Amino acid sequence: MTVLPPKPAPRPEKVSLWRYLRLFRRDILSAQPAKLYRAWMAEFRTPFFRSYLVNDPVLVKEVLRGNPDAYPKSDRIGAGLRPLLGNSVFLTNGAIWKRQRRIIDPAFEGGRLRDTYPGILAATNAGVSRFAAIANDEPQEVEALTSHIAADVIFRTLFSIPIEDEIAQEVFAAFRDYQRSQPILNLAAFIPGPNWMPRFFKRRTRQTARRIRQLITQLVDRRLELITAGAAPDDLATKILTTADPETGETFTRAEMVDQVAIFFLAGHETSASAIAWALYLLATHPEWQDHLAAEAAAFSGDFADLSQLKQTRDVFRETLRLYPPVPMMVRETQEETTFRGRRIKRGAQVVLSPWHQHRHIRLWDDPDAFDPARWKTEAGSQSARDAYMPFSAGPRVCTGAGFAMIEGVVVLAGLLRAYRFTPVDGRVPVPVAHLTVRARCGIMLRIGRRNALSVSSLDTE
Repeated sequence: MTVLPPKPAPRPEKVSLWRYLRLFRRDILSAQPAKLYRAWMAEFRTPFFRSYLVNDPVLVKEVLRGNPDAYPKSDRIGAGLRPLLGNSVFLTNGAIWKRQRRIIDPAFEGGRLRDTYPGILAATNAGVSRFAAIANDEPQEVEALTSHIAADVIFRTLFSIPIEDEIAQEVFAAFRDYQRSQPILNLAAFIPGPNWMPRFFKRRTRQTARRIRQLITQLVDRRLELITAGAAPDDLATKILTTADPETGETFTRAEMVDQVAIFFLAGHETSASAIAWALYLLATHPEWQDHLAAEAAAFSGDFADLSQLKQTRDVFRETLRLYPPVPMMVRETQEETTFRGRRIKRGAQVVLSPWHQHRHIRLWDDPDAFDPARWKTEAGSQSARDAYMPFSAGPRVCTGAGFAMIEGVVVLAGLLRAYRFTPVDGRVPVPVAHLTVRARCGIMLRIGRRNALSVSSLDTE
């Protein structure tokens, strides 16, 4: 009998508002009823607002692509992240957001991805080397290991420094503390109010966010000095800091860049670490696919031009993002009264788009809860992807680093699978939960052994 990848148990159909809020604060996945895996739309009522979870592909397309300005990001999630992310591109709307994207997007265009590739490859090979010390077939918690690699990728591609850099080490440690102290929602997510209203953040959350921003400010100041001296490396930080808005001619200020670096690290590090860890678990429980990918990685030259050779690795990573999308839900807010599926939606209502439910929707996918990378080669899989696949969102607000993330995930998997074999730990099935991203409640435990008992093979860097 085929064992399906782990999925959180849904809550009962009817619960009290108080219990729902408690469940939601603890984990937004298990706080949802099972009907969302088959419903086109569901309404949630609270004394403070109406919320509509939308799975209908036509409505999702309207919100994300057809008329996105009418559905800006809701601040109910942003309020909980603002101490760390400030006025970053992840939280802004309207003219401010459009200006930020005009400055940021050129750094992640296709031609620039080639320039970031050496940093991704170097971080991968450094991670492969670190794994050698623990590749003894004993249980290891792999989320922490993939988090280390993903953080190294960010530091190398953004600031041209390895994670061993002193400030990089401090930022990495502080982000781990922040993730443990900050839930996905706080009181502001449920009770609307003015900006001066107390948000009731934990003291530790405020302190950690302040420390992270101090450290990022040091990195930005160091880079601004190098730019002034004409000695800055041609990496993402330099590109973003020196790119002028084509409409106004203005560049980011120091404070604006600190906001953007915070979201680059949170989004680029946390989401990639989550996806790669889940991919390793899925491959550990599907050894035939792991062997296919190991053989593919062994034949890969390591050159950017040859990335297209990693076809099966890319399909596995896409399937992982389908089953475990790092950002499980996105919240928009209606700016005017509208109608969804014959139902009147008032101005100010919350519209929830859920990659988690869309990617597992029984009306949109064949065998939606199964791990099946081969589906991406079928017409049915391609159609489902067009209708209901959005791990990076879609439309104008699609993640600017989507292409970067796909390269990173594929290269890191190839590097690790070329050198190591991953096997499950009996009795340790990870339970998905969502706080900032989809992680495992008690981590993902796997055994790591060497594929080649005599050596650890890294991807070529020539």
